[in-house]
Amino acid sequence: MKRELQEIWVYLAANPLLWLTVTLVAYQAGLWLYRRLGCRPVVNPVLLAIILIGALLFATDGSYDDYFAGAQFVHFLLGPATVALAVPLYRQFHRVRRAALPLALAILAGSLSAALSAMGLSWLLGASWQSVVSLAPKSVTTPVAMGIAEKLGGLPSLTAVLVILTGIIGASLGPWVLRLARVRDPRAQGLGLGAAAHGIGTAQAFQAGEVTGAFSSLAMGLNALATAILLPLLFRWAGW
Repeated sequence: MKRELQEIWVYLAANPLLWLTVTLVAYQAGLWLYRRLGCRPVVNPVLLAIILIGALLFATDGSYDDYFAGAQFVHFLLGPATVALAVPLYRQFHRVRRAALPLALAILAGSLSAALSAMGLSWLLGASWQSVVSLAPKSVTTPVAMGIAEKLGGLPSLTAVLVILTGIIGASLGPWVLRLARVRDPRAQGLGLGAAAHGIGTAQAFQAGEVTGAFSSLAMGLNALATAILLPLLFRWAGW
């Protein structure tokens, strides 16, 4: 029986649609559990999907390369999904225009504080300089963060992992922190989640409403732009 199951798995693993199906099923399972538990941010469906897929890869001795080869269609859809965030942002453009100056100042402050706090803490804990640099763009969406890390001398692969962890932690704990800090304005909530937790935080922000989600998507884009400009300038000025 065990041998037959192994043969079936080998056959399924050779099908590129297997890992795409596994990804969709894992996310749906995470989303179902998220809703069953009252949409609590700590039960993030992305985190649950990662745990399920990771457990399956470990149990079957699968490799990430094989997984990505089958699930890369989901990766391709990240581009259109990101562009689609412009729709709710356009609907809330009148709110954005009225808050342009404080919004710009908040993004600049958030971008610098996210990078410098991560670098400072990791340096104090004894991390290597390459790891410190890899942590700097952790709050930026993955493709941009990897490009920044590579330019500054970090490890893009490590940066990608740190970005995902940052997004999951930010989306899970961000709403709780905002409530604890008594931040009730949906615009400020969106800015905080988007600047700190990029795409995953933005997905969580849309759970709170369109205004929160729109400002989160704006913060995600502007934070990526600000970090890509400010970090290289900061490193050059500091002589790092």
